[in-house]
Amino acid sequence: MESPDPDGTGSGQEKTVDHEVSSSALGAVGAAGLSPLDLFLHASIVVKLVMLGLLLSSAGVWAIIAEKIILIRRVNREATEFEDRFWSGGSLDDLYDSDGARPTHPMAAVFGAAMGEWRRSARIPGIDLARGGARERIERAIDITVQRENDRLSRRLIFLATIGPVAPFVGLFGTVWGIMHSFASIAAMHNTNLSVVAPGISEALFATAIGLVTAIPAYVAYNVIGNSLEKFSDRMEGFGTEFAAILSRQSEERADEISSGKA
Repeated sequence: MESPDPDGTGSGQEKTVDHEVSSSALGAVGAAGLSPLDLFLHASIVVKLVMLGLLLSSAGVWAIIAEKIILIRRVNREATEFEDRFWSGGSLDDLYDSDGARPTHPMAAVFGAAMGEWRRSARIPGIDLARGGARERIERAIDITVQRENDRLSRRLIFLATIGPVAPFVGLFGTVWGIMHSFASIAAMHNTNLSVVAPGISEALFATAIGLVTAIPAYVAYNVIGNSLEKFSDRMEGFGTEFAAILSRQSEERADEISSGKA
């Protein structure tokens, strides 16, 4: 029969060994089980669905961001080229026939709407363009066209506006569900060791991380793109107002010529 260790050296060594084994096991779990892919694969079905939804939303966000960046650059370039032709001193009728009749970009659409209304008013027998409400009709045509082009340019921005505030809460839902699932596993195993708790908590928090990664670009892009589109809208309105003034002035000059001829 072996005598007990009076100094407790044996039990201390066993505790040390147990601690080292637990630490080694935890390190192995952390190295092999806490990568993003592992966190997704080991998550519960509900958390997986949350993560997949957020990842798909993130892909949609970046697709819209890329589309709008390309669109904004293109319409600004086309507007600059059109304004150069407009202010070059050429015939407005020729410009209308080449660009305004079948517009391919917003600025040409504004020009075409105003010029088309001016031409229709000029064909009305006996109308005085300077006093017959032509300018009001031209301005109304410009306003309607600008609004229509704004709606077209801002299409799908509502998705960014929705994802920005909603995605973090969706991720938080995944986190709460994952933590509940982890606590249920702990209760079933009767084990509160960190090596048991850590993977489940990590999976849960990963859902919140994906939610934030989805929401932050959407929120920033919505504000930046919205500001760029607002500036372009102001540019269209400014051009439309200036062009309406030009048409009004030409109408008054034509009316004066007609009056002088009658006199």
